[in-house]
Amino acid sequence: HERLVGSEMCIRASSSGGLVLDETTLVVPLRAGNSTLGLVTFLRGGGSATFDSGEVALADELVARTAVSIDNARRFTRERTASLALQRQLLPQHVPEQSAVDLAYRYLPTDDVTGVGGDWFDVIPLSGTRVGLVVGDVVGHGLQAAATMGRLRTTVRAFAQMDLDPVELLSRLDDLVAQSAEEQRAELGTPDGTYADVTTGATCLYAVYDPVSRRCVMARAGHLPPAVVDPDGRVSFPELPAGPPLGLGGLPFESMEIELPVGSLLALFTDGLVEARDRDIDHGLDTLGLVLSDRHASLEELCDRAVAELLPDGSTADDTALLLVRTRELDTSQVIEWELSAEPVAAGRARDLATQQLHDWGLEELSFATELVVSELVTNAVRYAEGPIQVRLIRDRTLLCEVADRGHTSPHLRHSGDEDEGGRGLFIVAQLVQRWGTRYTPSGKTIWTEQAFPTR
Repeated sequence: HERLVGSEMCIRASSSGGLVLDETTLVVPLRAGNSTLGLVTFLRGGGSATFDSGEVALADELVARTAVSIDNARRFTRERTASLALQRQLLPQHVPEQSAVDLAYRYLPTDDVTGVGGDWFDVIPLSGTRVGLVVGDVVGHGLQAAATMGRLRTTVRAFAQMDLDPVELLSRLDDLVAQSAEEQRAELGTPDGTYADVTTGATCLYAVYDPVSRRCVMARAGHLPPAVVDPDGRVSFPELPAGPPLGLGGLPFESMEIELPVGSLLALFTDGLVEARDRDIDHGLDTLGLVLSDRHASLEELCDRAVAELLPDGSTADDTALLLVRTRELDTSQVIEWELSAEPVAAGRARDLATQQLHDWGLEELSFATELVVSELVTNAVRYAEGPIQVRLIRDRTLLCEVADRGHTSPHLRHSGDEDEGGRGLFIVAQLVQRWGTRYTPSGKTIWTEQAFPTR
């Protein structure tokens, strides 16, 4: 049929809304849903026959498929942009300087084909100048993987601040992931029983390094073991028990404790660094070990070399995280420790020792608060726990005071009534220090406090 369109004569209209304006011109709208993305114009050469109904139908089909492709590409771009933005916000933007280790790191998101993944790393300051080192990998790609990575990273940080050892931390994380998977299965499951779960099967490696004892305790949930390079450049991959990936359950996690000489290198990484479609993972590990064995290179140089050797194209089919740390040791002049018998005179003895040590360190301004802190904590240890009692002072970026005993009951902060004869000591301690807390050990517990140095 014919009708006027503007000043043009429209010979025929197609079912899609396309118009055959004349014998040589066909215009078809490019639509996605209810939105019009543009117009596609088909032209015939001079002397050619007019568009017949079959050609008009073919043009409609080509344009419809083109519109679907363009709309999918726009959706993918929006999701990838959102995923990258979320991932950048969830990963550490700046890792503060640590007393326990020097560090460097690299994070490379996956290429544009597979979408953003869920790899992550973290460096967590812990009590007693210790540091927690984390690397993990979430199954899958896209916005859901990035969001799941954020949840796991936040959870690990929360558990680490509770001073949980690596096995206990991974066990709690595993329970949480399994519970979350069950809830998602109940809420988001489809009629055929399937659902998009990217939490189950995630892997994680958690290590805690103590610069006072130079010992490192680590455990892993299905993740690759770390690389350890001694100060002479010898590389090893500790036979750390693998443990199951998170959420699968059934097997316990196991830890390994190793002593790291000062200047040792510890490398935590995800499989995207050493594994590729055209390369065996053992070859990738050998290449990484060869790079890290250069004991004269800086950590930043080692990171760059590792990425250049293992990812020469600068892109990868999977996310890649690499965290390198070189261990330090606190000088013996920064740490002092005493062992006291669990008897009433222990509190007075601890006060005298702490006051003298602060004088030697030139920190007399902290003597009053430290005497109260030491007295209260030692008195509680004598009253409620078993001896002997260890008292330790550490002069680092802050003044740390620790009192360890063989008890396993943590004190709780509470408000005492006007007529109560006790219960105010810990409340006073909490007002005098920046932070305080409890960490448990196989032999008992340690109550620690942290005070800022006076401004000069």
